[in-house]
Amino acid sequence: MPSLLERDAHIDRLDHLLAECLGRAGRVALVDGPLGSGKSELLRVFTARAAERGVLVVGAGCSAQERDLPFGIADRIAHSPGWPARHAERLAALADPAVLADPAGSAGGAALNGSALNGSALNGTGAVGDPAGPPSPALLRACRDLTTALLAAAADTPVLLCVEDIGHADEASLHFLRHLVRHLPQSRVLLVLTDGSTPWPARRRLHAELLRHPHAHRLALAPLSRAGALRLVTEGLGEEDARHRGPGLVDVAGGNPLLLHALVEEHLDRADEPEPRYGPALLSCLHRAGPGVLRVVQAQAVLGEEAPAEDVARLLGERESADAVARTRATLTAAGLLDGEGRLRTAAARAAVLEDLAPHERTELRLRAAQLAHETGSPAAEVARHLVEAGRAPAPWAVAALTEAAEHALLDHRHRTAVACLSLAHKEAAEENDRAVLRHRLAQAEWQLNPSAAARHLVPLTAAVRAGHLGLAEALVLVRYLLWHGRGEEALAVLDLLRARTGPAGPASPAETGALRDVETWLAYTHPGLARGRRVPVLPADLRHTVAPDVDPQLRAAAALAGALTRGRATETVDHAQQVLHDAHLHGRTAWAEEAALLALRVLLQAGRADTAAVWSQRLLGTAARREAPTATALYSAAHAEAALRLGEPTTAAEHSRAALTHLSPTSWGIAVGLPLGTLVIAESRTGEHRSAAKHLTHAVGEAMFQSLYGLHYLFARGEHYQATRHGHAALADFLSCGELLRTWGLDGAGVVPWRTQAADAWLRLDNRDRAWRLIHEQLSRADADLPHNRGPALRLLAAAGPAGRRGPLLTEAVDLTEASGDRYEQVRVLTDLSRVHQGSGNRRRARLLLRQALHVANMCALQPLVQELLSVSADLGESGPAADAREPGGVDALTESERRVASLAVLGYTNREIAGRLYVTASTVEQHLTRVYRKLGVRRRKDLPADLWANLRKTG
Repeated sequence: MPSLLERDAHIDRLDHLLAECLGRAGRVALVDGPLGSGKSELLRVFTARAAERGVLVVGAGCSAQERDLPFGIADRIAHSPGWPARHAERLAALADPAVLADPAGSAGGAALNGSALNGSALNGTGAVGDPAGPPSPALLRACRDLTTALLAAAADTPVLLCVEDIGHADEASLHFLRHLVRHLPQSRVLLVLTDGSTPWPARRRLHAELLRHPHAHRLALAPLSRAGALRLVTEGLGEEDARHRGPGLVDVAGGNPLLLHALVEEHLDRADEPEPRYGPALLSCLHRAGPGVLRVVQAQAVLGEEAPAEDVARLLGERESADAVARTRATLTAAGLLDGEGRLRTAAARAAVLEDLAPHERTELRLRAAQLAHETGSPAAEVARHLVEAGRAPAPWAVAALTEAAEHALLDHRHRTAVACLSLAHKEAAEENDRAVLRHRLAQAEWQLNPSAAARHLVPLTAAVRAGHLGLAEALVLVRYLLWHGRGEEALAVLDLLRARTGPAGPASPAETGALRDVETWLAYTHPGLARGRRVPVLPADLRHTVAPDVDPQLRAAAALAGALTRGRATETVDHAQQVLHDAHLHGRTAWAEEAALLALRVLLQAGRADTAAVWSQRLLGTAARREAPTATALYSAAHAEAALRLGEPTTAAEHSRAALTHLSPTSWGIAVGLPLGTLVIAESRTGEHRSAAKHLTHAVGEAMFQSLYGLHYLFARGEHYQATRHGHAALADFLSCGELLRTWGLDGAGVVPWRTQAADAWLRLDNRDRAWRLIHEQLSRADADLPHNRGPALRLLAAAGPAGRRGPLLTEAVDLTEASGDRYEQVRVLTDLSRVHQGSGNRRRARLLLRQALHVANMCALQPLVQELLSVSADLGESGPAADAREPGGVDALTESERRVASLAVLGYTNREIAGRLYVTASTVEQHLTRVYRKLGVRRRKDLPADLWANLRKTG
């Protein structure tokens, strides 16, 4: 790899100065530039060139560790092995520090005692201190004699004298160098000095003194340009590798040659790693700058990139050195190690400089940063950040700061931050009551990330409730968590304890009793197997909606919705449910928020508003995903999957069910896993993925699940899978078991699952029309029987179980109902049956039209088993192509192109809203077009539209 890039002008300048020196015109050159800019490499190349010209090269490097050694640099110069023998002994004798002794004890002698020579802001950052006074006579004599001897040696052989890092030189040697500079013009000595480009005040004075002489010259090195940096990387890695990695390396190096070289070497050592290891390369550069510089960078990394210099200095214990901190930052910025804003360029850089600290040093620095933030009134989040990084909170104010920061994090939906703060606060809290409350808040925060992680708190929290360390609100949340994990007996034990405390002999307020009643109401719907036989407290009407200050208002909403569902009043509660969903984003941090939202979505589904439920669940899912809340995301994914299934969209349902089981593992789902599993099993059964559905049914579920609605959902889904795979008796057993459970729980009137309809279907497949007929009539006599999503399937089965003469009218009504409900799966089944009815009556044209509609919808929804069934029916009808009836007369030619497009989609079963969406018009426009189509074709409704309109499907897209 070439040693120098973009340094040709500097080499030429030094060559010119050397030429003048050879002509007995001594010169001095000060080469300065940022840390890592290549000063040493430039000097190495130039000294090699000078040696080739017969010049004696004498070098000495200054070190911060030797700054207190008087005449140390002068001594190193004098003892250089290159001096001719007849001069070497004389130079060595004159550079002996002993010759500096001043028996007169003059005032200037203090300049040599090593204690007053060199100050150091920030412990070794390289600042040169001011001399304590004028040089002593002994020092002046020593400088004069050593200069004379050196120039005498140069008279025989030209000398290139190189002194690196003069900022670290001892003061006595600096006096010698000043004296030498003044006597260079008639000599054959070229003195080359190197130093940093952003000198401290004392360095700045030294530079000014050196450069005031006409024979002194300054050569400034700048960071490499982007083109130069890319060339350096290319020469180090090769063109192909540099093409992929080069821009990234250049971006983080800031044009610093030393850092670029280190990055290239790191990459060559670890070529299989996708990203450059910036941290080690940066540390290598910072260590060369001295410990003080690294400490400044570490302190800045602890406090944050925007920390003012005053705070960095205070953190380091240097309250008077804010200017020194600012100068250090300026030096590193000039070197490209910090960006233009004085910040480390990458997160890896910040991590690397902190990891370079010993663990105890890092902890202490973090604790001091927390103390500093607390003393200056910084936000609690800033204080807590340092405490969490330290892993300790020993100060009396620390737990309060952590708790406040956690609450703010929960409000902002930063659950991981809240967990970190609450974990440390709980560990450091001294009082048992405080520890119990903090553990409860920690469990809530962890619940949003992973319910399995929160499960470890259930036993201690139960003990805290028994000991009276937790209030009613916390205890009720604990009940929900216990039930989620299938620990029903423990949940009921907690409830019994709370009942005793809020009973006639207890001190509870009416509002607290109302909160307990709300939980009982919620329990009676969601976990009815555990609520069976338990009496719900009866309160005066004016107290039933009272909420205690420490009780979650979302619990009240959940109870109201659960109560409405239990009584089968979903249609009356739709407005309330939508209001709960509308306000859901305001209650993201409360423990009952998701439960209330899920029950609101359940109300919409039970009321036949699956399309509205799909819109709301999608909206809630997006909000939960943006908030990075895996539990809420999983719950709303499962809810959206169920809504999609109700709309006859099994592929969407399967996709979101799988997502729900990805956001949370089946174990983390607890007994609620029955919801996404059940939906996934039904969806895959309807799309023909029977093997996959069967595999999901092998997932181990506990008996506790079947004490809840989740188990009912799972059991119903298993029945559908058995039905789809022609295991009729097994399917019938599951559907009848659903009915038995609902009757046992007292929820048969709630319409939770349409078990009668499915059981009737199973009986029909088993050729028992009588039992099917009884179940269908039971279904049609229910209070919610008139809802389209309930009545449509029931009429389809009633037509199948009844006499042939009644099938046409029943199925015609069922078509309208399935279109109104939006359930495309049921729509396909009704259209198929109606097609068979028309086929049996000899109306083959109408049968083919209905069959095409059904086949189109089935294909659109990926209902493969139904598609295969329809193709079989199509073969029976003798269909030869999709437009077999297209040539039959029907007045189609009288339609405009717009009317033809609308009518063709209507024939295929699209609703007016769907047609409007596909054609980018309003629903009103669709209605107007259809009205004109009906008039021109002489029909009264869409079911009478001629089949040849279907041929326009390709034209309409």
